[in-house]
Amino acid sequence: MKRHLTSVASRVFGVFASTRFPKPLQQAINRVYVWGFGLDMRDFASLGSYVSLARLFTRALVRPRHLEGDKGAYISPCDAVVSACGHIKQGMALQIKGREYSIGKLLGDYIPKRCAEALEGGEFFNLYLSPRDYHRYHAPCHMKIVEAHHIPGKLFPVNFRWLKKQPQLFCENERVVLVCEDALGERFYMVFVGALNVGKMRFHFDERIQTNAKESRHSFYMYEALWMEKGAELGFFEMGSTIVMLFENPRLALGKFEGQKVRFGELLASR
Repeated sequence: MKRHLTSVASRVFGVFASTRFPKPLQQAINRVYVWGFGLDMRDFASLGSYVSLARLFTRALVRPRHLEGDKGAYISPCDAVVSACGHIKQGMALQIKGREYSIGKLLGDYIPKRCAEALEGGEFFNLYLSPRDYHRYHAPCHMKIVEAHHIPGKLFPVNFRWLKKQPQLFCENERVVLVCEDALGERFYMVFVGALNVGKMRFHFDERIQTNAKESRHSFYMYEALWMEKGAELGFFEMGSTIVMLFENPRLALGKFEGQKVRFGELLASR
């Protein structure tokens, strides 16, 4: 399968971002990026400590976040804007107001149809990480990772303009689907969607998952008793993108709504 031009552009940008320029030049690049996108660096190391733009993109927290909610609550796995949320109806969810996408198509051909159908009436969240956001993602609850699916695809931008322009964009782009269960055995899905200039999507628990590669095909991984504590770091985007969360539970009380800014650790939904 020919790789889309956006995939090539994203790999080229990834090379630039990973390059360690001489310190004065690198610091100038970092300052321009922070100023241009309006990054809030209060929870992170000093700007001079990042030896490449990629290191700045993937910066780690140095100030811990408070994790809200009780054991039955789901926190936001990242810093983002809720681009859309609500009920899954007739196998469809919104990528943004006025644009639907198919849940079955998003999850891919290797997840049984009955699993997609079990999401009917459940809830969905689309969490958009802009270039200014913290790019690492975390476990939204105490959870077990059952499966991971890497689905190759295009790398269209995922900003609001493109979500309105491109039908089924989430289903077209490269993505990694995690099949998860919470502490009570309720199933939910985390779908990490690639985008233009996302060099890679990294997952600490499995380095076999290689995204935006020159040669790529559907990959499937199963896990035995792979438990993650609430708030544990799962990995990071090398630049901003989107996380789609899908819940079978139709009784969730939403803690965040469309258009709201959310930070990792804040309450997203609860039973």
